[in-house]
Amino acid sequence: MTSVKAARRVVVKVGSSLVTDEGRGVDAQAIGDWCRQLALLVSQGCEVVMVSSGAIAEGMKRLGWATRPKELHELQAAAAVGQMGLAQIYESKLKEQGLGSAQVLLTHADLADRERYLNARSTLLTLLGHRVIPVINENDTVVNDEIKFGDNDTLGALVANLVDADLLVILTDQQGLYSADPRRDPNAQFIHQATAGDPALERMAGGAGSSIGRGGMITKVLAAKRAAGSGASTVIAWGREPNVLPRLLAGESIGTALVASAPKFSARQQWMADQLQLPGTVVVDDGAVDKLKNEGKSLLPIGVVEVHGDFHRGDVIAVKSSAGEEIARGLANYASGEVRLIARKPSSEFERLLGFVAEPEMIHRDNMVLSLPSVVSGLKCRLIAPTSSPLARRDEES
Repeated sequence: MTSVKAARRVVVKVGSSLVTDEGRGVDAQAIGDWCRQLALLVSQGCEVVMVSSGAIAEGMKRLGWATRPKELHELQAAAAVGQMGLAQIYESKLKEQGLGSAQVLLTHADLADRERYLNARSTLLTLLGHRVIPVINENDTVVNDEIKFGDNDTLGALVANLVDADLLVILTDQQGLYSADPRRDPNAQFIHQATAGDPALERMAGGAGSSIGRGGMITKVLAAKRAAGSGASTVIAWGREPNVLPRLLAGESIGTALVASAPKFSARQQWMADQLQLPGTVVVDDGAVDKLKNEGKSLLPIGVVEVHGDFHRGDVIAVKSSAGEEIARGLANYASGEVRLIARKPSSEFERLLGFVAEPEMIHRDNMVLSLPSVVSGLKCRLIAPTSSPLARRDEES
């Protein structure tokens, strides 16, 4: 695939089942091999970021826990214990390849805040400029239900967008995406290439992750859709495939390639699109929907029919149709309480209702990003007959 072969900035995400050899502890040999492959990419002029799961699984092993705990504080404790071993092994294996490494722990709050987002971006780009490999994981020791990414596939996509990567490679314990679960459907066909964001892919994907992790193929498909917003294509491939990374960058067809085809967002638009939790939503009438989608207009308060949540001026909020479809998201010029007063009203009444006038628009078009189309025309994929190889195993978490 041309977009893969031409990639010069690559984010590689590897899941905990692979990193920890199905929960038996950090697999030093496997990590060493991926680090060797990363070094090959760097020697060819690529800039590489590693997003690695495995802290909780390694912590479980060190603490002697056979099953993944459900309590948040126990997960955080396991992550704190396991992160030590994970960082140590990456540092040593990358050093063997003559590369420096840096540990970067992120939460959603780091990327939701504009200043922290820009700081994280600057740090990562500086590290890449010094030929240092950033090894990124979610900061599970402080994460809670409000700020967690939920899976490292999503984190991988957010990082790809953060650094304007050309390619996201998700290494998993499956060969790629099938049209159905090959363990249950003998007629399942392997998808070689498709368009990222096609809703048909989400119907094909599904199922839970492994006992070590908690993701699944659906999180990888959604991650590819998210990464496509910044123009990054995604490859989902078996992590044990020999020399998988240099072979991919050489143009060899491995795994499932989900090609980015949607228009590329600007950096500011991508930051808004990547917000995982939004403080509020406004519902707009059909006329406003048409003006946003087809005319590229700003959103005026007169088109707002409902206000949900509690948000402030400058917050990123969602814009939805009366049918519940997210049309856009953007920076609110008014707080939620103010919008409730001026909804369905012309701007000439703002001063009487509020005592002031900030902007005539609820969201200016320059501070808005339209949502990706709910339908990507035409599933473009090539189907390969399923094999009985050991590649067709259950999917693992991030």
